[in-house]
Amino acid sequence: MAGFFMHNGKLLVEGSNPISPANRSFRYGDGLFETIRLVNNKMPLWSLHLNRLWAGLTTLKFEIPKLFTPDMLQEEIFETCRKNGLVNARVRLNVFRGEGGLYDPENLYPNYVIETWPLPESVPHFNINGLQVGVYEKGKKSTDVFANLKSNNFLLYAMAALYAREHQWNDAIVLNSENRIADSSTANIFWVNGHEIFTTPLTEGPVNGVMRKCILNKLGVIEKSVSTEEILKADEVFFTNAVRGIQWVAGINDNQNFTNSISRILYNDIIFPVFTQS
Repeated sequence: MAGFFMHNGKLLVEGSNPISPANRSFRYGDGLFETIRLVNNKMPLWSLHLNRLWAGLTTLKFEIPKLFTPDMLQEEIFETCRKNGLVNARVRLNVFRGEGGLYDPENLYPNYVIETWPLPESVPHFNINGLQVGVYEKGKKSTDVFANLKSNNFLLYAMAALYAREHQWNDAIVLNSENRIADSSTANIFWVNGHEIFTTPLTEGPVNGVMRKCILNKLGVIEKSVSTEEILKADEVFFTNAVRGIQWVAGINDNQNFTNSISRILYNDIIFPVFTQS
């Protein structure tokens, strides 16, 4: 049975194609997206997603109509999930400009698509088997004003993910233009030395991750730039995103010496409560 997605307030059957070839997101990557975890018909990190989305829309100079509100988006996400019979889901909210050329958009208003996929479990589990990751070096992330956005111009991350797949890694670390670590193709990066927890600052070009923000709001994390050589000396490395929570990294390239003691504690103290007490 075909599922449904929402396009500008209308539920459509999967396989429908409401987007024109003249769409600016298709042509230029002119838009943003949020990937949200629905847990028992709730979105525990919704406020953080909204803050990031609205900040990104401002940066990209969207004009926001009065009817385009957080409450409207929330209700339409729930409606799409209900139509698909989902109470635990991965939700993708894509907001993008309409049609037009590079210099002549028809308007600056947001269009949107809401897609949903079932998740087998309500709460992300802590990965018993650590991730095996490597470093992607064929492209580099900028550190400009657009670097922290979760934008539809995601080519570098798409190529890093393909590179990881070719090498049978679980993920690939993305470097910035200064050859330091920004993030990974799917997550923000944290590392541990002794009793101190670190993550790359936004000035290093990572996506401004929702789970990253959640952890920074709860812990005294040190924001610090880091090279590949330096992170290989860490006691522990873990990745974070809004769908998977925390995933510990067992090895980077040939280094297989990372522990998972701190990331396991953070899962129990932060991640599990976030998704079960909301």
